[in-house]
Amino acid sequence: MSFVLRNLAGLLRQRHLTVYNPPKLLQTSLAPNAGKPVDKTPAISEQKLDVSDSCKKRLREICTDKNFLRITVEGGGCSGFQYKFDLDNKLNEDDLEFGEEKAKVVIDIVSLEYCTGAMVDYHEELIRSGFRIISNPLAEQGCSCGASFALKMD
Repeated sequence: MSFVLRNLAGLLRQRHLTVYNPPKLLQTSLAPNAGKPVDKTPAISEQKLDVSDSCKKRLREICTDKNFLRITVEGGGCSGFQYKFDLDNKLNEDDLEFGEEKAKVVIDIVSLEYCTGAMVDYHEELIRSGFRIISNPLAEQGCSCGASFALKMD
């Protein structure tokens, strides 16, 4: 049987057709999930973004009932990726909401993949103030401006 499948696969490759290659059967194992691929990406329901108290306080001061803080991750900046913060009032179908009423933070699913587990913060300094992402477990380094970061390569 395997001889026939190998020859059939060879013929199909010669004709530029693809062959479904089913995974080989595993030897018996006591572990029920042994040999199954492991997906390290958390399910959407497990992905989270924390919002600090200072961020919530500032959002309550500047947002109306319909406005919220939108976070987007874009390519660019000095480290490869950068955070973008905007006030917005339109939800898209791929958006996820965090925080609370009148202190809402919205991020799209793709951007959340780059900062799951991080915290959105508002900071005030003598020379500047603004929103920022802190404690991003997926970032290994960032720029001193706080807006740009590089991803950890595991």
